[in-house]
Amino acid sequence: MMNYNNIMSKKVQSLAPSGIRKFFDVLDTMQDAISLGIGEPDFVTPWHIREAGIFSLEQGHTKYTSNAGMTKLRTEIAKYLERRFALNYDPLGQIIVTVGGSEAIDLCVRALVEPGDEVIIPIPSFVCYGPITTMADGVPVYIETKAENEFRITSEELEKAITPKTKLVILPFPNNPTGGIMRRQDWEDIAKVLDGTDIMLLSDEIYAELTYGQHHVSPANIPELFDRSMLVNGFSKAYAMTGWRLGYVCGPEQIVKQMLKIHQYGIMSAPTMSQYAAIDALKDGDVDIERMKEAYNHRRQLLLKGLRDMGLECFEPRGAFYMFPSIKSTGLTSDDFCTRFLQEEKVAVIPGTAFGENGEGFVRISYASSVENIETALERMRNFIQRLK
Repeated sequence: MMNYNNIMSKKVQSLAPSGIRKFFDVLDTMQDAISLGIGEPDFVTPWHIREAGIFSLEQGHTKYTSNAGMTKLRTEIAKYLERRFALNYDPLGQIIVTVGGSEAIDLCVRALVEPGDEVIIPIPSFVCYGPITTMADGVPVYIETKAENEFRITSEELEKAITPKTKLVILPFPNNPTGGIMRRQDWEDIAKVLDGTDIMLLSDEIYAELTYGQHHVSPANIPELFDRSMLVNGFSKAYAMTGWRLGYVCGPEQIVKQMLKIHQYGIMSAPTMSQYAAIDALKDGDVDIERMKEAYNHRRQLLLKGLRDMGLECFEPRGAFYMFPSIKSTGLTSDDFCTRFLQEEKVAVIPGTAFGENGEGFVRISYASSVENIETALERMRNFIQRLK
């Protein structure tokens, strides 16, 4: 009999499964349940974008594209970044179109990290950064961000975490799960810390379009950080295109050239139909972004007021579409709170520990759901918390 434990990669076996998925497995068995756990827009991809994808099929555009992505798409990405964020990239040498933002993150880490290199990762943050670092034989080094700092990474915290082995800092802002953002002054302070080093930055900006009350600032907007910044973005959140699996990465041409090798051997090229749809999104989708952002902002305010009215402490998120309230006053752990809330009230939220150990005492709630679902979930949460008293 085969001993698969001996055959399989020990490195992969050592990785813990995502702390998010088990709640959805339970949710699938329930009727009348509400999910405020998934990080996915509840909007359907706008029709003009879907139509562009459909038309590409009708025209027979079903072949491979250039490995780096269609030139027309990379050109539109460059125009979009200049128009929306005042960033300038050469579409032919500094941009790769990827299969979602996740592949772009993986390309960055694998192209930069060698065995033993340290990668600094602020937590709480999205679940993929640590495992991707481990699979690249890097060493994750975690910085615990705090609610009192609005879940920003400070220059002081970064300076303390840097060692001679530091190769890369991952910067997930606007942040999933906290909704924290970074300001221009924060980036300028970090630029001073990194001055004179060869440390690179991976800026995951998938929620760049979803900020409330202020415009998104990328580290690449800071002249001193531009040459060390790898910018990752995509179409999933801003355009409600999660299932189209399309992202991109921008950065120094010398590094992008090496990343392209990994992309060529592992992926070949991103889906052709999705690329045609993305061209239309970039050219004509600004109005869709504003429409969806306005809806998210309304839901954000509704959810924040509801949580505070029932006595839960909650940082006001400045970006993305998540709330990260403290549930410490209930006396339950994050996992117990989420498990019982799902079982007793049929509402799924995610324990903060899924995003890092310092997420204990918090839960992530997505407001990328309908107002009706949010209002119903709030009422069920009031009932649940009342029973705990």
